[in-house]
Amino acid sequence: MSGQLAGAAQSLRITELFFSLQGEARTVGRPTTFVRLTGCPLRCGYCDTAYAFTGGSTMSLAAIRAQVHAHPTRFVTITGGEPLAQPNVHALMTTLCDDGFAVSLETSGALDVAQVDARVSKVMDFKTPGSGEVGRNRFANVAHLNAHDQVKFVICDNADYQWARARCAEFDLTRLVEDVLFSPAWGQVEPADLAAWILADGLDVRLQIQLHKLLWNDEPGR
Repeated sequence: MSGQLAGAAQSLRITELFFSLQGEARTVGRPTTFVRLTGCPLRCGYCDTAYAFTGGSTMSLAAIRAQVHAHPTRFVTITGGEPLAQPNVHALMTTLCDDGFAVSLETSGALDVAQVDARVSKVMDFKTPGSGEVGRNRFANVAHLNAHDQVKFVICDNADYQWARARCAEFDLTRLVEDVLFSPAWGQVEPADLAAWILADGLDVRLQIQLHKLLWNDEPGR
């Protein structure tokens, strides 16, 4: 057992742990183990995981690790809620990296990412005005992004698109990280409209459409 998991007191509150296809980001379509942590300090208007705000079950890090190992994939996504709201997530991510898994972290961008293991691919949101949480962006996190990290903008309207385009230029994001993701807010922006805006401006970003919603209507735990 890794020293990172030593001590029975190390645990996390988990909403669900399941095996499915990755619906977003660079590894979209790949079989992936998802570890969804409970709790989030933000309340984005388009949030599709509000069921993870409360409840959940306490699991030891060793038990989580064992369940991750039971699934037939090397890809693991730590998600929420907001995973970084639980400090013990760092020990879990480091141990899974030590075990040889390709680990990604889905984070809101509102909490400090400086201590995230450098081997983890951070998928970090920039909260647009349409999210209702634009004031929670921690732009100091940009200094802690690595080339293999990803930045995501959820676009609610053209004003959000223009805001995201400006932030890409301000922080030179398309040179800083491998992938900048523009995702249409489900039911608010037509993907074809967002595609047209990207093409008209020649942006070096990746249009992201949530695969899990197309396949399964976004049923929790699928």
